[in-house]
Amino acid sequence: MVNYGMLEPQEIRELIRKQEITGPTAGMSKGNTQANLVILKKEHAFDFLLFCQRNPKSCPLLDVTEPGSYIPAMIAENADIRKDIPKYRIYRDGVFTEEVADITEYWEDDMVGFLIGCSFTFETPLLESGIPIRHIEENCNVPMYKTNILCNKAGMFEGPTVVSMRPMTPEDAIRAVQITSRFPAVHGAPIHIGDPGQIGIKDITKPDFGDAVPFKPGEVPVFWACGVTPQAVAMESKPSIMITHAPGHMFISDIKDEAFSVL
Repeated sequence: MVNYGMLEPQEIRELIRKQEITGPTAGMSKGNTQANLVILKKEHAFDFLLFCQRNPKSCPLLDVTEPGSYIPAMIAENADIRKDIPKYRIYRDGVFTEEVADITEYWEDDMVGFLIGCSFTFETPLLESGIPIRHIEENCNVPMYKTNILCNKAGMFEGPTVVSMRPMTPEDAIRAVQITSRFPAVHGAPIHIGDPGQIGIKDITKPDFGDAVPFKPGEVPVFWACGVTPQAVAMESKPSIMITHAPGHMFISDIKDEAFSVL
């Protein structure tokens, strides 16, 4: 069996292009930064850039492509964002219409790609510190939820913050705050710990994106701002077209995690 965690990002991306990898990318190419993706037409790009600037916890920008370019030159100069993600989602006028493995036929010459920091990046230092990550243990996608925390509006873009959740003991949660605080470029510290109802989550067993994971006795939910937020925002703001990664199916960059650590 292939150990995807030990492969270089270029090798992972090649397997994705061949559609030999089609599932979530958590744990792959350990030590390399993973990214969320948003693609918009140029007419909406400035508003979305401003949205990211006003909502850095949910949408920490790692790279923005030139209009018409599908190469994220700052984080992977030989990559192609049309082909290097296992699954993409197409939203038209705010409606999720389809999920595909390649977006070459959807690409237009005025499109701009936004690569946004992903919490999968800080999972490696959490694991190295002995903090278990449940969705990796269960070999499933991280659970993600819409919340009642509203993003700061920018131009046409507005909507709720989406969070990712990891069950932890209270002791591990404290250590996780300390560790992830070092990575503001990939969402940083949690935005909530404990009662899901306080942030508008009615049923922790029914995530809006990803898969539910089990809790062990004594564990509490720990929530991080999530780069799937733009997908919830797309549903509210209804741009003519927005192309994103499918939740949990990330772009794996050539940049090492340490590049985004502030300590």
